[in-house]
Amino acid sequence: MVSGFYFRGDGAGRHRVPPVMCGNCGTDRNLIIRSVTDMPAQPPEVVLVSYTCSRCGTFDEHPAQAVDLNQVLARPEQAADVLILGSNYMHCRQPMEQAGSELRKLSVPVSTEEGAKDALGVYLSTRVLRCDCGFQMELPE
Repeated sequence: MVSGFYFRGDGAGRHRVPPVMCGNCGTDRNLIIRSVTDMPAQPPEVVLVSYTCSRCGTFDEHPAQAVDLNQVLARPEQAADVLILGSNYMHCRQPMEQAGSELRKLSVPVSTEEGAKDALGVYLSTRVLRCDCGFQMELPE
């Protein structure tokens, strides 16, 4: 059992898992797939999928049949967002390439009192990912 779902064969060698669709809207038409990761203890055709419904804003994550994702991922609107596919970040349907790293300093005042000058700071190492289209993002190391 994973995340409250039992995996039982349906007699045809497949495992029954919930469909990839919005529980509120009852359709997969408005879904934006956010991530797809493997589930090592499950058959290769069962993956963990997370998605958001662009119509009602509902987020869901659950095991799914990989084949059920094909129809949703083939839609043009999927290419405009970042998709996490395993350990790869995809944009414009292409894997994003590492374009360097950065060291960022985050700081906040030690006190909320007026005139406080000291600040607490922390340094964060990030990796920069870039798409061929020019889109870029930074992720913590």
